[in-house]
Amino acid sequence: MFAAITRLGRVALVQKPQPRLPPGWALVRVRLAGICNTDIEILRGYHNFHGTLGHEFVGVVESVASTKDGKWVGRRVVGEINIGCVGLGARNPCRYCRRGLPAQCERRRVLGIIGHDGAFAEFLALPVANLHRVPAGIPDDAAVFTEPLAAACEILEQVNVREHREACVLGDGKLAQLIARVLRTAKLRVVMIGKHESKLRLARLAGIATLRSVSHTARRANAFTLVVEATGSPAGFTMAQQITAPRGTLVLKSTFHGATPVETWPIVVKELTVVGSRCGPFPAALALLRAGRVDPLPLISRVFELKDAAKAIRYAQKAGVMKVLLR
Repeated sequence: MFAAITRLGRVALVQKPQPRLPPGWALVRVRLAGICNTDIEILRGYHNFHGTLGHEFVGVVESVASTKDGKWVGRRVVGEINIGCVGLGARNPCRYCRRGLPAQCERRRVLGIIGHDGAFAEFLALPVANLHRVPAGIPDDAAVFTEPLAAACEILEQVNVREHREACVLGDGKLAQLIARVLRTAKLRVVMIGKHESKLRLARLAGIATLRSVSHTARRANAFTLVVEATGSPAGFTMAQQITAPRGTLVLKSTFHGATPVETWPIVVKELTVVGSRCGPFPAALALLRAGRVDPLPLISRVFELKDAAKAIRYAQKAGVMKVLLR
């Protein structure tokens, strides 16, 4: 099969064997994969990953290792990216898997991020337990957003949004756009603060209020009781602390390679609740897509063929570009 791998900070298309399947695993023929900021950060050294990139995908199950899983063959699926003790066949689950937290598994591998080849390939392998069937009413180019949309839905699992009348999403990129749309489904007034007028326009079309980050209003101290930091930039954390009100909640969604200087005194003095937030519930994301309550299609900037993966990742880093897909 063909696969797009990391090589010395660049992307190279290579031929490699199809994945072997341990018991309880499935081979998925990838139909579409999405380029995420995490993929770009990996090329800059994030997690020191070497292998096939990509963790957002929709595909069709080609084969399974165990006959008991035969019903999955031919099904269109998306997949959770964390492979924990169950998927790895561990006899003694770790303390986090025993608590039902496979995303925090001590042995975990993560599709296209930690120790496991990802979705920028013709085929990928995942445990059947990680797969979710895609309802017929969801087209591929919407289903490919399931993983990042689930990450946005995780905020609703972690924060009691009923305690807030409005929320601020700091950032105007792909994940920030999905987060703002998910918060809107919870009947919150949502304000997005960003740098790029073209991206903010997309948010306004979805009923989201917007502010330019350079404006005085956007930087008003203590303006919001709920702030989600999704800039993908070290500077975002400082501004997020500034605009979060005393006793407010600050949700951190950015992942990037490298360190950022942090002043913790605003957290202490304002008694902020800081919530780290990563992966989320796939059923909730698929339900939003199926009901049409979140429409991600306007976020697609361009679709490339797999053979042009290197070109696609370069394009994804251009100013104003939103979601780039690989077919």
